[in-house]
Amino acid sequence: MVSADDDAAGPLRHTVRLPPRAGRDVEWPGWVPSEVREALGRGGMKAPWSHQADAAALAHTGRDVVVATGTASGKSLAYQLPVLTRFAADPRATALYLAPTKALAADQLRALDALDLADVRPAQLDGDTPMDARDWARQHARWLFSNPDMLHRSVLPRHSRWATFLRRLQFVVVDECHTYRGVFGSHVALLLRRLLRICARYGSLPTLVLASATVAEPAAFASRLTGRAVVAVTDDGSPGAGRTVALWEPPLLPELVGENGAPVRRAAGAEAARMLADLVVEGARTLAFVRSRRGAEVTALTAQRMLAEVDPALAERVAAYRGGYLPEERRALEVALVSGELLGVATTNALELGVDIAGLDAVVMAGFPGTRASFWQQSGRAGRARDEALVVLVARDDPMDTYLVHHPQALLGAPVEGCVLDPHNPYVLGPQLVCAAAELPITEHDVTETFGGAAAAAVLDELVADGVLRRRPSGWFWPSTRERPAGSVDIRGSGLGQVAVVEAATGRMLGTVDGASAPATAHPGAVYLHRGESYLVEELDLEAGVALVCAADPDWRTDARSTADVEVARVLAHLDLGDVRVSFGEVTVTSQVVAYQRRAPNGTVLETVPLDLPEQTLRTRGVWYDIDESALIAAGVSLVRIPGALHAAEHAAIGLLPLFAICDRWDIGGMSTGLHPHTGRPTVFVHDGHPGGAGFAERGHDVLAAWLEATRAAIRDCECRTGCPSCVQSPKCGNGNVPLDKAGAVTVLGVVLDALAQGPGPDRGTPSALCEERPPG
Repeated sequence: MVSADDDAAGPLRHTVRLPPRAGRDVEWPGWVPSEVREALGRGGMKAPWSHQADAAALAHTGRDVVVATGTASGKSLAYQLPVLTRFAADPRATALYLAPTKALAADQLRALDALDLADVRPAQLDGDTPMDARDWARQHARWLFSNPDMLHRSVLPRHSRWATFLRRLQFVVVDECHTYRGVFGSHVALLLRRLLRICARYGSLPTLVLASATVAEPAAFASRLTGRAVVAVTDDGSPGAGRTVALWEPPLLPELVGENGAPVRRAAGAEAARMLADLVVEGARTLAFVRSRRGAEVTALTAQRMLAEVDPALAERVAAYRGGYLPEERRALEVALVSGELLGVATTNALELGVDIAGLDAVVMAGFPGTRASFWQQSGRAGRARDEALVVLVARDDPMDTYLVHHPQALLGAPVEGCVLDPHNPYVLGPQLVCAAAELPITEHDVTETFGGAAAAAVLDELVADGVLRRRPSGWFWPSTRERPAGSVDIRGSGLGQVAVVEAATGRMLGTVDGASAPATAHPGAVYLHRGESYLVEELDLEAGVALVCAADPDWRTDARSTADVEVARVLAHLDLGDVRVSFGEVTVTSQVVAYQRRAPNGTVLETVPLDLPEQTLRTRGVWYDIDESALIAAGVSLVRIPGALHAAEHAAIGLLPLFAICDRWDIGGMSTGLHPHTGRPTVFVHDGHPGGAGFAERGHDVLAAWLEATRAAIRDCECRTGCPSCVQSPKCGNGNVPLDKAGAVTVLGVVLDALAQGPGPDRGTPSALCEERPPG
């Protein structure tokens, strides 16, 4: 690894060249049938890489295995070999493949079809599959390509119709398993336990084969996910192209002034669009990863406009790709990507996992993707066709992005994260147990051996007391034979389903947004983008699950603002350090989207518009510290400055927590106050954004000193004078980022860190891992 720090006055903050890696191939295992070897050979596979052979051999002998290697390392062969070998030996055997996205499942199905092997009979089963195709899959398919959502809503609730397939099930493949984390992962963990319980009912014991990006402790994580002991294969034997990684901080724009006089940087999305256009002009096949659906649309549209001035034909070779598109739109874009018809694509993380794209020359990331594992996963999309590739991380105006480009070792020199999930979260366990009881009555043995013992028993008692389930001597029963509860359980975490975005004039459905995030993204007056076209939201009906929009072309964007109040429900951990107290526990958060801002393309606030939307109440977990007022005054923070100092420290801490807990700042929330009724002192809260908690606040409590030390460094090292979005301003502050005291925040954090250093406290270890999917709002 060769690195260089560049002139701090320029936007290029750091570069490093990662040298190419030679591959290690091995002989074909003797147990692989000749027809399978020949089919793979026709597709260009001369011999397996070492990790492919190792993982396949374990699965072939019936060992549950997870292969955790880098992007483009050919993990699919690790499960193709044992499955196809078993199919050749047993014409009745079946297999189930689960992927987190429809695109990935479709891509793997295409790869299997290309082998043209006899009597494999693969079929796709997802929400886009027509009913006649579903019937064929149930009656004839041997290898089913699906996703957890379909398993949860369709297969398991109707398992008797799938009895033949499940009785013969030999393998369950769980692809990209590192995406199953936090609340979503906890649901999937219990979903897999439901599947294996039903398989046992039909007499099958399938072998589990999991594939993952490089994560810490993959065997332990896979075991928590599946409830079974899993062996890990992590020594990557595939070749790797040389890559140059650049860390880029957009320059300040002296002619512009942001909120409350803060300096303004050129937006990361605008920088990424310019880079995407420049790379397309050079003929480089490029992916630009953007953090949001709207950002992907805007980045693609901006690049198209730039290219149209150079060559209109090039503009047509750039597009956006994101979740929320209709199925036929996704399929058309995937075909264009694979064929090379598209040269540049602005995408959300939908293509971090999805279609297997070959021949990319560059990857541009408009903002840190949230985890080091995702950073390397996205960067691995470049460098497959040539010996050298380019990866550029463009920092957003955000505390963590700013911290990483100025402290590159925290990104490039640190280990990847592990993943944490909690199947014992009662907000997850409750609905999953209801679904399980509706499939098969839950026995005492199920409680002890499958669903977690005492935690499950306590939740079952509550479900019986609430009249949801019935208790009989033989177990727990779902009382209805007609209703299926799975349809009302959202395993993606929000519990509020989807809101359809509908064009009011035509009734055409444009896409969907998550129900819990709809007040912030599809409120009346919001700008909604779809396929480069902009719309204004006219009406949001949360009960009906519909947002009505009309076509419009405003020259501004919208950002929602919300408020929150935090009450302490139960303290789970407490440490008294005299002037400072640190606590962790259960909290009740009452939040409300109260307004939105219209902003010019350069970020200038044009107008703040009030909204009248319902309050949302969240029972979750939080970490908080409170400080003796006299200690702050003695440190130089006067009484009048305390609210602004706490407020700034809270904002920055939320911005830096994703460095230690795999999340986004939108996954977590916070509140600060000069006098909280529970503590009686100045207090700062940071809490999870999911019912029951997702582990973010708990991780923050565990590494509090390291987290707050990084927070203080990010504030102190920022080149602004009184605070800006790169350090203490928050894009979702309900108070309009007032008051904020940058210098006071550094002092507040210093007081807390000094107290932690002088007394026993939470582990101040290195950044590690809690993982999570996107939260409700």
